[in-house]
Amino acid sequence: MNRRHFITTAGAAAVVAHLRPSSSAAAPAVPDSIRTENLKKGATDWQLTRIRVDAEGFRSPLIEGYCSRQSVLAGESLEIMTSAKPARQFRLEIFRLGYYGGRGARKMQDLGPFTSRTQTTPAPGEKNIHECRWEPTLRLDIPLDWPSGVYLGRMTTIPEGQEPYWQSYVVFIVRDERPADILLQCSDNTWQAYNRWPNNYSVYTHPKGTEGPWADVSFDRPYGREAQHQGVVNDPLTVGSGEFLPFEFPLAYWLEQHGYDVSYCSNSDMLTPDRGLKCKAFISVGHDEYWDIRQFRSVEKMRDAGVNLLFLSGNSVCWVTPLRASADGAPNRIMFRGGPYGGENQYAKNRQLHNGPFPEHGPDEGLLMGARNVEPVNGGGDWVCEIPEHWIFAGTGMKKGDSVPGLVGWEYHGQPATEIPGLEVVGAGTAWVGGTKPQQWTATIYPGPKGNYVFNAASIFWAQGLSTPPGHVLPWSHSSRPHGPDERVQQITHNLLRRALGRK
Repeated sequence: MNRRHFITTAGAAAVVAHLRPSSSAAAPAVPDSIRTENLKKGATDWQLTRIRVDAEGFRSPLIEGYCSRQSVLAGESLEIMTSAKPARQFRLEIFRLGYYGGRGARKMQDLGPFTSRTQTTPAPGEKNIHECRWEPTLRLDIPLDWPSGVYLGRMTTIPEGQEPYWQSYVVFIVRDERPADILLQCSDNTWQAYNRWPNNYSVYTHPKGTEGPWADVSFDRPYGREAQHQGVVNDPLTVGSGEFLPFEFPLAYWLEQHGYDVSYCSNSDMLTPDRGLKCKAFISVGHDEYWDIRQFRSVEKMRDAGVNLLFLSGNSVCWVTPLRASADGAPNRIMFRGGPYGGENQYAKNRQLHNGPFPEHGPDEGLLMGARNVEPVNGGGDWVCEIPEHWIFAGTGMKKGDSVPGLVGWEYHGQPATEIPGLEVVGAGTAWVGGTKPQQWTATIYPGPKGNYVFNAASIFWAQGLSTPPGHVLPWSHSSRPHGPDERVQQITHNLLRRALGRK
């Protein structure tokens, strides 16, 4: 029997039966589905309360786990692999993240108790890969009535005697295939690229250097704390959840607060354009650095077919990231830094020269996004209005030179692709590297071929200007930090979405 179909928990048959879908009705395929979902009662207790990472700060061995798939359709199954040291019982609560009257999540299921044994930490494989081949603790069958969204599984140990309980998350995405107004792509390739579980292993920590093609990383392992951006966010809430909570959740929370019809997907769901072609707008959010070349071609086709593209992100489409199957054949579970995007631009040639040789070299990302990655690409600064009469600024009251404090960081886009017909620089200014060294960032917009547009906000921190969900911790970068929700950022984003959805 294949290990991915073997349930290790005692009473497996009963557990599987308990996890069967709760409804035979398909998820609603109407624009009001997200609005209806958010009328349901939110959870008052979904965050992590008691967490402990090990001395190295990269994992939570008291209870940790990962899912067998990045995303799943309602009606499909995924397996959850867990390890506890020492072995112990735990309960599992599944939450969907959204607005829910300001509470931020709804409890979908409360499961267990389950028994988690201590599973083996894998020895480094070829290219330093750490690929866990843990036995599943349980299989979760996704009910047919669960809407698309980002889901957290909160694992809580059951104390024995006088000991305390401990917690961490697993994370997965429920996607759907319905026509939707907005498709929000989570940046989970980048979560994994920076994930240093179990003890400082990521694409950045190979002995040969931080930016070469030498390290493979696997989705078959838990996420460590904050995907290891300790210099940007100090948020213990995130253990096991990748980067969604600090950098992407403020956008999802805000979209659902305002009733936008949004569907969610992972990076690996965009290897063909099929999903995106059913939507009016596609959003890249947060730190969306690592793209398989198939993602790039998919989003190109979407733009050319009339889909509006919103890069509410920074340092996006920076590295070609080939995805391949795991050791046991599960698709899209291993990735590495295959080479730079940038075409024949000098910064891309420099990356090949100084960090290669790379097996792949991607096209000029500026011709898709409107602005390019630059070097150095990190820093912090204010987001400055350049063309106040542009329709994106309608209702903001902004004048030329007005700024949103600290909204640019910790990485961004710079050089505009001025060769694109009709491209406009709508925001520009200085990001300060190390707090003192100037670097230029650039926000752009250009018309697509069918009345659509491509907008590039040029900052990882754009979502910080939209909302502050429960438990959210503001990031900081290079002696600079965003201030949180700003009505001008909110209005610009409303303007962009209303135009994309035909609600001018």
